[in-house]
Amino acid sequence: MAYTIILDPGHGGYDNGAVYFGRMEKYDNLDLALAVGEILDSNGVNVLFTRDDDIYVSPLERAYMANTVPADYFVTLHRNSSNTPNTYSGVQSLVYSMNDSSAMLAENINRELEGVGFTDLGVAVRTDLAVLRRTDMPAVLVEVGFINTDTDNTLFDERFDDIANAIATAILDTLEEQKGNEGETSNENETSNENQTSSENNNFNMNGNTSPHESSEVDTEYQEGENQGEQPVYHIQLGLFNQIDNARNLVNNINQAGYKADIMRQGDLYAVVLGDYTSLDEAAKVEDRLRQQGYSTLVVRSGSR
Repeated sequence: MAYTIILDPGHGGYDNGAVYFGRMEKYDNLDLALAVGEILDSNGVNVLFTRDDDIYVSPLERAYMANTVPADYFVTLHRNSSNTPNTYSGVQSLVYSMNDSSAMLAENINRELEGVGFTDLGVAVRTDLAVLRRTDMPAVLVEVGFINTDTDNTLFDERFDDIANAIATAILDTLEEQKGNEGETSNENETSNENQTSSENNNFNMNGNTSPHESSEVDTEYQEGENQGEQPVYHIQLGLFNQIDNARNLVNNINQAGYKADIMRQGDLYAVVLGDYTSLDEAAKVEDRLRQQGYSTLVVRSGSR
């Protein structure tokens, strides 16, 4: 049976990602994803893309798209960034948990990219990123060097084909390892915990955070550190559509107006929402501003956080 890999080029459209002297992360991500996909396809892997052009697709939408197909892995490609240029260098991979095969894939990717010339900054757990939290299959976010570090950019450009081949090789090797491990009776949790300890010792830390620049990737339905179940969460709904393209058009319009809107599935419909408010009064104030700008709005309660 053929394997299926979903490749997700981070950012896109109005969301440029990190920018350094005119160099935009969204283009590096897309070029690399297409190159990796071509190698995987030539090796008999079924490859799907969340985008194959310079368009904006929200993080939640990427996860929902992925969940419509039975895929083996979801791999999202990014470039890292720091507050001060030419300060940090290397590759880091992020996973939702160290207790599934995503950790194995992340470690394989880092190892292969280290062979190309990147410093291995380790594997870190991030539970607040939508593409890691909301995907049904094991998912890995790869930060392929720092876009605001000149040596990483030189490596990215001069050894681009080797980088694409390294990521593809790691994916293929992981699929083979997974196939070989099927039916084994080893204690998976014990092995995963050992991997987690090893990876945490190598984690790159920048002011106590990992990849803090990926704020646009944070799950709008979740805030790490909050006590789930104690406080209701309110959103402002601006539209409910049968066609996802209509929802995307409204999201672009809202975001260009200075807000941060997203798309949420509601059965067979697509809702455009913004905000993550624990106070109904706070949500009402934002709703009032939106109505003054001509938007039709509705404050909805989406459960407890």
